[in-house]
Amino acid sequence: MKREAITTSAAPGAIGPYSQAITTGSLLFISGQLPIDPQTGSIIDGDIAAKTRQIMTNIKNIVEAGGGSIDDLVKTTIFLTDLGSFQDVNQAYGAFFSADPPARSTIQVAALPLGSPVEIEAVAVIR
Repeated sequence: MKREAITTSAAPGAIGPYSQAITTGSLLFISGQLPIDPQTGSIIDGDIAAKTRQIMTNIKNIVEAGGGSIDDLVKTTIFLTDLGSFQDVNQAYGAFFSADPPARSTIQVAALPLGSPVEIEAVAVIR
């Protein structure tokens, strides 16, 4: 099965040796996204909800660059440095799905790149 990197300027570039996303067959694997504004390359200001919305916008733009839509996400993993922000993240994240959100795991971690309080990775099946 062929493997292809997906790249878009509508999401932040990789900050390490990885691709924004990789597609193989109908699967699209989206690397963990931070709340980075793709125009400035910096983490946005704002609360955890604003940061979550930026991440989800980045994911939406990557999945669209791969030929799909946000509704094609089948699995996400949310990494938080503080599970106390779970409800605020949930509310911002949930607004991106009209019905049947993807399966999801949420994990508290000690730290994330660039000092971010949240990171989200995703898998989509492109129809």
